Amino acid sequence: MLRAVGFSDEDFTKPLIGIASTWAMVTPCNMHIDQLARDAGEGVDGNGGKSIIFGTITVSDGISMGTKGMRYSLVSREVIADSIETVSGAEGFDGVVAIGGCDKNMPGCLIAMARLNRPAVFVYGGSILPGINKEQPVDIVSVFEAVGQHANKKLDDAGLKEIESCAIPGAGSCGGMYTANTMASAIEAMGMSLPNSSAQLAISKEKTADCRNAGAAVLNLLEKNIRPGDIMTRKAFENAITVVIALGGSTNAVLHLLAMAHAANVPLSVDDFTEIGKRVPVLCDLKPSGKYHMAHLSRIGGLTPLMRILLDRGLLHGDCMTVTGKTVAENLEGVEPYPSGQDVVMPFDKPMRPTSHIRILYGNLAPKGGVAKISGKEGSRFEGKAIVFESEEDALRAILDGTVQAGHVIVIRNEGPRGGPGMREMLSPTAAIMGKGLGSEVALITDGRFSGGSHGFVVGHITPEAFNGGPIAVVRNGDPITIDSEKDEINLEIPKNDIKQRLQAWRQPEPREHRGVLAKYARLVSSASKGAVTDAGL
Repeated sequence: MLRAVGFSDEDFTKPLIGIASTWAMVTPCNMHIDQLARDAGEGVDGNGGKSIIFGTITVSDGISMGTKGMRYSLVSREVIADSIETVSGAEGFDGVVAIGGCDKNMPGCLIAMARLNRPAVFVYGGSILPGINKEQPVDIVSVFEAVGQHANKKLDDAGLKEIESCAIPGAGSCGGMYTANTMASAIEAMGMSLPNSSAQLAISKEKTADCRNAGAAVLNLLEKNIRPGDIMTRKAFENAITVVIALGGSTNAVLHLLAMAHAANVPLSVDDFTEIGKRVPVLCDLKPSGKYHMAHLSRIGGLTPLMRILLDRGLLHGDCMTVTGKTVAENLEGVEPYPSGQDVVMPFDKPMRPTSHIRILYGNLAPKGGVAKISGKEGSRFEGKAIVFESEEDALRAILDGTVQAGHVIVIRNEGPRGGPGMREMLSPTAAIMGKGLGSEVALITDGRFSGGSHGFVVGHITPEAFNGGPIAVVRNGDPITIDSEKDEINLEIPKNDIKQRLQAWRQPEPREHRGVLAKYARLVSSASKGAVTDAGL
């Protein structure tokens, strides 16, 4: 069988390394990864191993956003993990290099690596360059916000098309500190990628070298018998959370790091984000709430100078092992600081925010927790009246047609992991809110989740979700709701007995899907507060 795919007699004596490629033409995030997989294969083959490239899936969040197709996005994380584990286990690979681009590729690859526990290196496919519109940088979120501006009569048809036409100039993942760049950075901080893999442009000589070096690195790990279980430790996850906070990263990091920790048998909870967040500031002025793209961070030195700053302040565990075969501290020796005069990464005495922007909220609306992303620009407390929607589509229409007004707390429910099913991202409603100029005047809460590009006064991952009978299921139009990010609370301000009576009268709705992958997912998936994993009860 293997002779037919190009093996020579000598190849049968070499370590066999699987190269998991997430190449697809469904999204620019992954359109170049076929070449990166070949580059990684050359790195393996040129250093005494034998590479075998195989494929797994990707879906495009940007294209499916705001449609029922988005229900498959989080599901794809599990499909990716399962498929990489399946191929690697079946073929008996000695090690794995996985290359991911779009949001769910990365945690999917890491979940598989943790399960397999064979020497492995993750390579980030790299970030896209921003587009340029009227001499200003634009990206995917610019398009979604332009839709809101168009609905608010602040942008005409030609202006909307102009932004849409230039926002995505080529290959690479969405350019702000959205979920893809957040997870790539978290994985590097964890030690599962080579230094600065997360902060390289998709089309660059640095990314080509990163792939080839990853091929060599996995063989070094094999020789030293260093496995993901030796790298993906509790302290490594703490490092990942620290870097996510310092970057001002996506709330999806909570969901994905919990799932990755579950796969690695590492105890991690939503409350760990709170504890670490008390001592870690947001240092980076990156989109969506800031002004810079990942390309700007790349130009001034990438992630490693930030990690060195955090290490020197005692905020990183320097003794954690990494895929270089060296510790975090050893990798950061000799790293040059950021150039003077740059304002992408702020000093500790002038942070973007003194504590974490990721807030884990509890209260009678979220007994098991909810996840907020509070930059500080939208304030720290919101009081308003509920306006309730049973789906993202209904909410979006109401935002665009003016039904949603200042003072509303938009409640979007039955979008959780089971109720959706699939826990869609709410970028379309949040971007429409910003485009309509309501960013500081309304809040949005949901048992779904948010794109890394979402910003404003938003709270997602509310658990228990509505489908499971969480209190969000019984909120009514006009109910007063208070969100307090200083106290980390979210409450429905009605008598306790009223909530109890409503819940007693509540009946679980019929599942939306009865066959196929979404139905299977809904039956298996855990709560968002546990990472929305599908093997928790096995």
